[in-house]
Amino acid sequence: AEGCLFEIRAAGGQGSFLRCDVSLQAETEAAFEAFCGQELDLLVNNAGIACIGNVEATSEAELDRLYAVNIKGVYNCLLAGVKRMKAKGGAIVNMASVAAMVGLPDRFAYSMTKGAVLSMTYCMARDYLQHGIRCNAISPARVHTPFVDGYLAQHYPGREQEMYETLANTQPIGRMGKPEEIAALALYLCSDEAAFITGTNYPIDGGFVNLNT
Repeated sequence: AEGCLFEIRAAGGQGSFLRCDVSLQAETEAAFEAFCGQELDLLVNNAGIACIGNVEATSEAELDRLYAVNIKGVYNCLLAGVKRMKAKGGAIVNMASVAAMVGLPDRFAYSMTKGAVLSMTYCMARDYLQHGIRCNAISPARVHTPFVDGYLAQHYPGREQEMYETLANTQPIGRMGKPEEIAALALYLCSDEAAFITGTNYPIDGGFVNLNT
């Protein structure tokens, strides 16, 4: 986040950064109050953590950890955000995943949480139509982030490039997504150009969902 803030300021923009544990409702509310007071126009729920394993390999503690961030964290931000949007309307974007849409091996807990994010998106869109609040979801496939590089270095030392190419090729387009590409879609869904769009999930996946056979 600090790196993004530096880029914003270097480009002549304005931004601020607040550290917050979204799994804690009081801390989330305090962060919203400090950042925007009682008015908010846009909210992007992007905090999330991963977990690898099928149901037998997923411990109760790991399931609780993912629930706390990926589900409860989204709920806490929605709760804090929507009450600040009700008077004037606004736009919400929730970060889901292709894992919510197809059966992926060894992603039991992660897929569960992202399925919940999709359901929350549809409910929010329906419940707050009369308040002029739009809510949509983005479902990326694999995106090349520092998390991916760290994961490969930890689990495949000496084979990082080989495994990177294997993962990249699971997208029919032949590569992973770029963070900037996901951000561009989020920016569009938050903009007035997307004023007629709500209650929709947008896969951004290099063909992963529809073109894999």
